[in-house]
Amino acid sequence: MTNEQERDYIIVQDESGLLKKFAVEALLNMEEQTYTLLRSEHDQHNAFVMQVENEEDGQYLIGTDDPFIKSMVLDAYAIAVDANPAD
Repeated sequence: MTNEQERDYIIVQDESGLLKKFAVEALLNMEEQTYTLLRSEHDQHNAFVMQVENEEDGQYLIGTDDPFIKSMVLDAYAIAVDANPAD
């Protein structure tokens, strides 16, 4: 199975109404919050850390500029990958 087939994908509607496809690299629960690490299907070299907010009408992604949160999520992702390397 290829790496492409192992990923979950989501479609996100941005503030301008444009639909964009992202691979979900990780979904992490930390400090009573849920964060996701996303990669654009058009830019596999950069990842986005987003906070997941659950509302009655669905889930919303909120960007973060906090370097501590970004570092915390990326460190947790690295630990998870090291503990469970892909075949």
